Amino acid sequence: MIKQPTYLKKGDKIAIVCPAKKLPKSIEAGIAILKEWGLEVIEGKTVTGSYHQFSGTDEERTADLQQYLDDPSIKAIIAGRGGYGTIRIIDQLDFTAFNKNPKWLVGFSDITILLAHAFAKLNVQSIHAQMPYTFEESTPAALESLRKSLFGENISYTYTSDFNSKDGAAEGILIGGNLSLLITVQGSESEMDYTDKILFLEDVGEREYAIDRMMRLLKRAGKLANLKGLVIGAFNEIDEEKIPFGQTPEELIWELVKEYDYPVCFNFPTGHIDDNRAMILGKLVSLSVSKNNVQFNYL
Repeated sequence: MIKQPTYLKKGDKIAIVCPAKKLPKSIEAGIAILKEWGLEVIEGKTVTGSYHQFSGTDEERTADLQQYLDDPSIKAIIAGRGGYGTIRIIDQLDFTAFNKNPKWLVGFSDITILLAHAFAKLNVQSIHAQMPYTFEESTPAALESLRKSLFGENISYTYTSDFNSKDGAAEGILIGGNLSLLITVQGSESEMDYTDKILFLEDVGEREYAIDRMMRLLKRAGKLANLKGLVIGAFNEIDEEKIPFGQTPEELIWELVKEYDYPVCFNFPTGHIDDNRAMILGKLVSLSVSKNNVQFNYL
């Protein structure tokens, strides 16, 4: 049975931690926005921590996150930023108290590891969304989608894609996140079950051949054949190669999934972009695609 953490209300206490890289700048502006939402914000030691690239040693980052996983007064844990490093601590975390009293985990990019683990291992919903590090560059719509997700308000997304989509309608449980990190957890207890799910994918800073390779791994592993729907977000900041690969991420993904019957949409507002809308992993959603018009609803 899927577990939904309790929605927040004004006055609730939340924690900010950095399970991966250290912060290169202040996130006070982001914290101020969370306070404007009526939340009491507690900052973990890793918010100001530093150890080489990371926000602390593996042991320090584990202890910081563990403290708030265990604290029943904390109703949500938001990652200050992503980067790299969550995979180094995920197996040292004890989710016993968290599993008995689930709370919202929020983040994207490298934090996909934490979100995927929570759903794959514990059946707990989480939120793929903007982090305080990205709040200042975020669109108002993306921030509002996070606020609504945390407070349990209705959300739906409508847009028109500028890349060919596959028409259709479907309902299913939403899973997904950063493609590179989903590949990283393949074969581990953090790997989600893709069967009958609506999958969303995004990535940043990868070359086309790497995206092609990762998508072909998913296809060869049978992860794409039995989906209910596929939502492709931003694949941006792609490094140019001396010899062009010959396909954009959208084109190569389309080539791999066009044979399937489920709806597919591209250019969805999720990923390493300013308009990074909140995606609730483990939530039942509906996806309707018609002539490049996309309607996405939480049910």
